[in-house]
Amino acid sequence: MVREKEFYRSILRIALPSALQSLIGLLVVTADDVMVSSLDAEKLAMSAVAQTNAITAFFSSIILGLTSGASVLIAQYWGKQDTVRIKRVFSIVVALCGAISVITVLLVSLFPELLLRVTISGDKTDMMDVARAYFVIVCFSYIPYAISTALVGMLRSVEVVGITLITSILSLFTNVTLNWVLIFGKLDFIGIPAMGVRGAALATVIARVVELAVVWHYTFRVQKRLDITPRELRIHEKWLWRDYARYGLPVGIGDTQWALIGILKAVIIGRLAQEFIAANSITNTMMNLGTVFSFALSGGACVVVGKAVGSKEYGKARAYSNTIQVMFLCFGVLTAGIVILLRGPFVALYGESTPEVSRLAQLMIFVGALTLIGTTYHASCFVGINRGAGDGRFVMIVDMICGWLIVLPATLLAAFYFKWPPEIIFLCTRIDQCFKWIIAFMRLRGNKWIRNVTREAAEASA
Repeated sequence: MVREKEFYRSILRIALPSALQSLIGLLVVTADDVMVSSLDAEKLAMSAVAQTNAITAFFSSIILGLTSGASVLIAQYWGKQDTVRIKRVFSIVVALCGAISVITVLLVSLFPELLLRVTISGDKTDMMDVARAYFVIVCFSYIPYAISTALVGMLRSVEVVGITLITSILSLFTNVTLNWVLIFGKLDFIGIPAMGVRGAALATVIARVVELAVVWHYTFRVQKRLDITPRELRIHEKWLWRDYARYGLPVGIGDTQWALIGILKAVIIGRLAQEFIAANSITNTMMNLGTVFSFALSGGACVVVGKAVGSKEYGKARAYSNTIQVMFLCFGVLTAGIVILLRGPFVALYGESTPEVSRLAQLMIFVGALTLIGTTYHASCFVGINRGAGDGRFVMIVDMICGWLIVLPATLLAAFYFKWPPEIIFLCTRIDQCFKWIIAFMRLRGNKWIRNVTREAAEASA
């Protein structure tokens, strides 16, 4: 185990604000679900929003993947204190995220029902109507979300984390308050009527715009660690685009294809009983809460390992790797136990759920909690150690094989051929979490995972 106090301080300094940001973000989603679930006894609104949010999650994963890919380069250049190259990577990611968000909004605005048919079967016309009303509004939150996520992700890679918690708290307060006002018409007396799911969507858009305004001001006016101006976002270097395509893009592709698999799993579940859809929505929210700190800690691990590799301290990188694996294994066991203990009170938050939905959700959460041990361990390796060390291509390949050749076929067979119970179908959607940790463990036994992806000044100008 590493004895350097700075190692643990660095991970926690990055991870804790990031974890709180993710936790608050998930609380916003949970608050949306809980508020929307009270709109009708049949849970039509809740199921519609849940299936729509599968598409939103796909978009979010693309943005997070592009940002995480850039973090590989930034963390290693940060180890060399090469701030010029870091700012050029900033410009690449903001441009990519901004362009993709604009294209996505245009597609949603022009073809909302076509996109929704990916996750909602054509015979569920009532659910489609509710989902479309929500989707065509909430899509406008994608642009501010993409830009603010890119900026926050880049700052986190140079260990600027103060803005993370500020924006999260602001987003939670804004979103929940506006949900209360717009969903239920609490200010109807001054001309603001109850808008139902449209109100939830509009609240999300306003919260994202406010969040971007704060992040933009902090990035270019407040923080001093990286002296950058909006004008510098226009400066691009071709060789860095090539490096990003080689080392960063595989991370983005890996996260995107995994998000696509998530969409396809939602397609499968969307063809099953509405009770299963509602229970799956509750379960996935609980699973996301259970992995908040794991992935936040992995982000911290990515930075500290990346810094060590970038500064060519490879022995230190290996020592960090061994310690991180032990830390996350212990944390995974603890997380699984907490999720199992809290599953009852969590499901009770959805007070109007039918007994069948509540029973299914608690059973599925128990099954999911058992897989969290593997999830936490391999997240430390793949998301933290391997990516920070420049080994993102290997992670992408593993994710593709597990997703397309194991998870999707298993889920399809369980749902439509064997017609197994919902909890077994849910287990099939996470079956890779039961063995992926073995692959991660074996990869880190050798030295192939350490790849310095930075360039010297002479190489960059060549």
